[in-house]
Amino acid sequence: MDKAGEHKHFRMADVGRKRVTARRAVATGELLAGSAFEAIVERRLPKGDAMMMAEVTGLQGAKNAPQLMPMCHPLPIDHIDVHCEPVPERRTIRVYCEVATRSRTGVEMEALAGVNAALLTLYDLTKPVEPALSIEGVRLLFKEGGKKGLWLHPGGMSEAERERYRPRAAARLDDVPAAVFTLSDRVSRGEYEDRAGPLIVERLQALGAKVGPAEVRPDDPGPLAERLRELAADGMQLVLCTGGTGPGPRDRAPEALAAVADRKLGGIGEMFRSESSQHTPLAWLSRAEAVLVGGTLVISLPGSPKAVAQGMDILAPILAHTLTMVAGGKHR
Repeated sequence: MDKAGEHKHFRMADVGRKRVTARRAVATGELLAGSAFEAIVERRLPKGDAMMMAEVTGLQGAKNAPQLMPMCHPLPIDHIDVHCEPVPERRTIRVYCEVATRSRTGVEMEALAGVNAALLTLYDLTKPVEPALSIEGVRLLFKEGGKKGLWLHPGGMSEAERERYRPRAAARLDDVPAAVFTLSDRVSRGEYEDRAGPLIVERLQALGAKVGPAEVRPDDPGPLAERLRELAADGMQLVLCTGGTGPGPRDRAPEALAAVADRKLGGIGEMFRSESSQHTPLAWLSRAEAVLVGGTLVISLPGSPKAVAQGMDILAPILAHTLTMVAGGKHR
């Protein structure tokens, strides 16, 4: 590194190994209009219709966020909606900016840039009749998508805001009975600490699942197949296995699933490989599978904690709906 590089105090985040996912953010802020409130709402300011112009400018602000903020990634924007809403009891104009994309990073800054551009336009068009204006309360209402899923601002949202924007968290698995198997010769012999199995348990519990057996087993397809039949007969709805999905001579989890499968759900394995390949090309070596054993959904994941974490991020959005359909429900 050259001498100048040693003293850099900033860097653009490398998002190249993140997955492309659907992401959305909504930001808001207010112009305290004071005596100019009626002129804005009745669209009779000297410079023209301030709210309409603010909505157009907000679109431009969201699109141009990377030009304003050097560390902000240029993103393909799928949707922008800027909305000005008068609040008579406070004599304010509240601005909302919603931005959506399918990308490797989020659109929080685009939403905030849209709100600020709209508010500055409101200020500019209003100041000839009322110079005592204030811009206040600019904040992100929520963001969704990506690894962390839904984040809501601690300040909360009104019922009207929730109804308009409907923030979406991963569908929950409340009280769904689930089991977890770690398949590893070394772990079963006590030579290696199991970190992947407990991670799956933690992630399932965070979704509300009722996790029962969490077992460690050697890479032996016969006993695993027998245990899967027992769990299916007992009404277990979901079983997640970690380990045994690679091309190694002892990686036999897919064979165990094939031995007991009533039906295969090949698309889940293909989705896992395709989505995981955005992290590493080695994902294509995985033989991850999903099958139905009676009414039990069984999914095999790789054995590394990192791959398990990525796999749970991939699976979480579809698990609840898959289980609903297995039980005879309909597509949403």
